Amino acid sequence: MDRKKLLMMVEIAIFAAIGLVLDQVSFKMWAQGGSISFVMVPIMLMAIRWGLTAGLATGLLIGVMQMMFGAYIVHWLQAILDYGLAFTVVGLAAIVRKPLLQATQSLNKVKMAIYIVIGALIGGALRFVSHLLAGVVFFKEYAGDDNVWIYSIIYNSTYMVPATIITAVIAVILFTSAPRLLKKAQTP
Repeated sequence: MDRKKLLMMVEIAIFAAIGLVLDQVSFKMWAQGGSISFVMVPIMLMAIRWGLTAGLATGLLIGVMQMMFGAYIVHWLQAILDYGLAFTVVGLAAIVRKPLLQATQSLNKVKMAIYIVIGALIGGALRFVSHLLAGVVFFKEYAGDDNVWIYSIIYNSTYMVPATIITAVIAVILFTSAPRLLKKAQTP
């Protein structure tokens, strides 16, 4: 195995662990689940540093670890939607990787901020959709007589909108003030 691949795997493990810790230090919104945390920041960092595979792997690893450490699971498909898929798709923030790295190279902080926000919005929106589908299918009893889609949209928006905004703000501050974080380490 070459050193670059090994370094990438080590960073995936480290940032997944950091993501799990950041998710545990969160503002819980509801007893049934949903919290505002910084968990998406390390996933975005890996997606931008190493690309799509690393971003997806970091998100998946975080989701799997959350299931191991006390997730609220009612069905195996709900576990996949709320944990496996929801955090994995945040790694699709890698879509903005190339233009963001170009903006980083020229130290254009405005363009960097725009691409970081776009990446956070992509990851946050896809994670929201995954939680939304789990809510509609597996938690419809909480909607009572209300429309289950409206209920799930409102419920998941209460924590996903602030979490996405906070992720975008932190990522912009972090990545524009320390752009070297976005570049892979050089192996000897």
